[in-house]
Amino acid sequence: MSKDMTFNTLSLIVLKRIEEPGNIVRLRFGRPDGGALPPFTAGGHLDIHLLDEDLDMWRQYSLCSDPAETGFYEIGVLRDPKSRGGSEAVHRLARQGASFDIEGPRNHFPLEENASLSVLFGGGIGVTPMLAMAQRLHRLGRDFVLHYCTRSRDVTAFRDLIATAPWTDRVIYHHDDLEEDQRLSMDRDLPAPDAKTHLYVCGPQGFMDWVIGEAEAAGHASTNVHREYFSADVDTHGDSFEVEARASGVTVMVGPNDTIAKALAREGVRIEVKCEEGVCGTCVTEVLEGVPDHRDMFLTDSEREEGEMICACCSRARSARLVLDI
Repeated sequence: MSKDMTFNTLSLIVLKRIEEPGNIVRLRFGRPDGGALPPFTAGGHLDIHLLDEDLDMWRQYSLCSDPAETGFYEIGVLRDPKSRGGSEAVHRLARQGASFDIEGPRNHFPLEENASLSVLFGGGIGVTPMLAMAQRLHRLGRDFVLHYCTRSRDVTAFRDLIATAPWTDRVIYHHDDLEEDQRLSMDRDLPAPDAKTHLYVCGPQGFMDWVIGEAEAAGHASTNVHREYFSADVDTHGDSFEVEARASGVTVMVGPNDTIAKALAREGVRIEVKCEEGVCGTCVTEVLEGVPDHRDMFLTDSEREEGEMICACCSRARSARLVLDI
């Protein structure tokens, strides 16, 4: 894997809850004894276990705090009524002093620290990993700019944090309700392609697809256009196919409305699944034989072309049979 799959298991408490504009809450987590936390790198995230009555799920949230800070972690969470319940649970449960089981930090969205120019595109809550990146790039003395896009100034979170940051002059705000020349423009705001220029994109899927498409059409190498999806509209349906879990000695049929992970779980072969949308990478499994039909947003283009890994929570098979190393 090209991404960091290591993690720690922690029991942390909410040290501070900050209500931000736009129905976003900023949460500060720390150890109950005040001890130092494992370090993280810019672009990293936490897996948070949400457990309450009938609720039992894991969700991933990007770290927005300074990677140099070891006393606490901070995340920002948008309360999204269209989500599958995770954000609502965070807003309800994450009161000061509340305790959570957390895995991480992990990083699937690493920063290229030696780039000559880093351009960060954050759409809405997708700005959270960009805040950690901005703090790291400033500390390193690197050239960067952060384009922060929201619907309007009134729903723009983290303004107070950014206003007091030593890198505040590197942030350009774009709001949908402004005049057209103040909105994000790829003709104006996209730098010329260069091997040492790196772009980072996070936000709603439509925003990301647009920015990534424009960047690659302008000649930016796909390897220099870094992306992190925090959710995705994924279609897990398709024709039936056979899956052999070779190490477990189990073979199953995956039906049109089934997933690899669920079909194997019914036969006692457990693949850990968290996001169920192909964005977190928890369920990535090695493919020994067969051709995957990738439906995820986690693997890179080159990893997909290699065909040696699959996200078992959502992806399917192009061949009649897959053999997995599990």
